Amino acid sequence: MPIIDFFQKNPKEFKQPQTRSQSGIGLIDRYTSLYQEPYFCELLSIERKRSERSRHPFLLMIVDFQNIPEGFDRHVVAKKLGDALSLVIRDTDIKGWYRYGSMVGVLFTEITAYEKNLKFAQKNIVDKCDSVLKAALEDFEFNKVILTWHIFPGRFEKVFTEDPQHTKMYPDVIARIARKRSSHLAKRMIDIFGSLFALISFSPIFVVIAALIKLTSEGPVFFKQDRVGLFGKRFVFFKFRSMYSNNDPTIHREFVKDLIRGEHNKEGKQNKLNHKGTYKITKDPRVTPVGHFLRKTSLDELPQFFNVLLGDMSLVGPRPAIPYECAEYDIWHRRRLLEMKPGITGLWQVRGRSTTTFDEMVRIDINYVHEWSLWLDIKIILQTPWAVLKGKGAY
Repeated sequence: MPIIDFFQKNPKEFKQPQTRSQSGIGLIDRYTSLYQEPYFCELLSIERKRSERSRHPFLLMIVDFQNIPEGFDRHVVAKKLGDALSLVIRDTDIKGWYRYGSMVGVLFTEITAYEKNLKFAQKNIVDKCDSVLKAALEDFEFNKVILTWHIFPGRFEKVFTEDPQHTKMYPDVIARIARKRSSHLAKRMIDIFGSLFALISFSPIFVVIAALIKLTSEGPVFFKQDRVGLFGKRFVFFKFRSMYSNNDPTIHREFVKDLIRGEHNKEGKQNKLNHKGTYKITKDPRVTPVGHFLRKTSLDELPQFFNVLLGDMSLVGPRPAIPYECAEYDIWHRRRLLEMKPGITGLWQVRGRSTTTFDEMVRIDINYVHEWSLWLDIKIILQTPWAVLKGKGAY
């Protein structure tokens, strides 16, 4: 529950902080001296957003003691943790319930404020916490707790991995997804039936395209590539192959790097691979003649309906990112991969496609996530055929 909603439902909690425990849960757990879960998670979200702007990293420690028998024993351990951590945290650091009754979290804010070396600062904090926890807990208790450390912002490709721990920095996002569970379920149903309908309807075209690809160039019919989806989850992405086999990805890698850094159309960067004002390679020598046609008509995208059926993608959403693209992301760019699965089509495709800058594309994706509704998805799906027929921005 966001802290604003918490205050609205519990106005006395805010007006009379000295008597919070008499009228409800309160901001602080009196027994453990830890902030309550709603308030701690709200502070974590605010700190993450502040870090996105200031670029000052912070460290999140989570102590998971779910292995300890549920009940009074857990709260005894939590009290020991709260008392012990008070010895090592600064006034600006924050400790509280990350998940009430099972996980305690500590925010070490701006960890480089007094340390020039980030790695040294991290190690110093980790060693201090490890030492005080060992001293405060019994051996059997310490052996049952699990400590995890999460740095933000960090490098994207290291923070966003298959490990589900990477979502720990986004309790507000997880909560928003949970509140829209029924709508997301309806979106998933639309994805399943829509992708099945498309695969059956386009099956004759699949056969024709496959034959053209095999007859005009060597190599497989389908192009497979690792892509980055919701919360950084990797999945295998399918397209009809539009390039010659065994091509060098360096051309695209360098192009993407310049595009994200905003150097694409600067003097000296404009080259023969693209038209001025277009933010995509338009004269890629790696693309086959049939591939040019497939890309221009967006027919190379048809196999992505398999990705939708498998649940890695949706019919509508931000475009899935390439891992080496994610490595170049600025901190705020990551938000396009939060809350919503990547899609075959989206707001970017019907508004501007590759005629927009990368930053503009990200803003469109973020805008889509914030304004998302099933009706918006339906409108985008209805606008997509016209965008494909126009072929604007397709290369």
